[in-house]
Amino acid sequence: MKSDVIITCAVTGNLTTRENHPGLPVTPQEIADSCLEAAAAGAAIAHIHVRDPETGKPSMELKYYEEVIRRIREKDSALILNVTTGPGGRYHPSDKNPAIAGPRTTLMRPEKRVEHIVALKPDIATLDLNTMTFGSEVVINTPQSVKTMADIIYSAGSKPELEVFDTGHIQLALDMVKDGTLRAPTMFTIVTGVKYGFPASPEVMAMAARLLPPDAVWSAFGVGRMSFPMAVQAYLLGGHVRVGLEDNSYISKGVLAKGNGELVERARDLIEKLGGRIASANQAREILGLKA
Repeated sequence: MKSDVIITCAVTGNLTTRENHPGLPVTPQEIADSCLEAAAAGAAIAHIHVRDPETGKPSMELKYYEEVIRRIREKDSALILNVTTGPGGRYHPSDKNPAIAGPRTTLMRPEKRVEHIVALKPDIATLDLNTMTFGSEVVINTPQSVKTMADIIYSAGSKPELEVFDTGHIQLALDMVKDGTLRAPTMFTIVTGVKYGFPASPEVMAMAARLLPPDAVWSAFGVGRMSFPMAVQAYLLGGHVRVGLEDNSYISKGVLAKGNGELVERARDLIEKLGGRIASANQAREILGLKA
């Protein structure tokens, strides 16, 4: 078990809607305020997606990322900003011809998926390694696309956060460390509870953690009702934790969380009761090898 535990808060994501939680942050100001709320509660890292403020739908508009980051930095210079590059990897086969993309397809060139990273140079940029069934669609992250995105993320001075959903994704990462695409020490996030990926169980998380490089810094999370059980499990296995409205809307069975701050407070309380200390943003920077 680690004594200094990094809490990441994933404040909005791209799948949760206001039907799931009426307080889901959508506008740039709401997202920035929610990141600051999470930081005040103990989160050292804010994981950031942006939304179209009019429709609430996922967006990749640079101007929304710029506004969110500006609003955060006006009030907090230490909070670690982890900006997504996940959108742009989904393929929806059309009903009449699966070789033709259907209306929910978001596939785009890998360079396009990281344009905002080049412009904004956040501390961390996510790098999804999953190619997998996702509902009635498929998420596609080919090795060549991952390499292209990794090269650009490193060139921007950001650290890739390698999100893995199954054992093959870890193997891909290990191969890319060997060939020099990814630089050690690596940063991983083990995702559990997504259908057709890692189940949210102690045994599976323990197995996944054992497959990671010995010098890797890693965190893990579970979706839905397994959010807090998997946060505790990650801590007990020596990892760091992630919570937030992207992953779970509830503070307890049938009770919606007041917001991201309350979810972070619950994770912090659980870890501290087990004897852990929560890392500040500056301590987390040291752990992750990021600039002060």
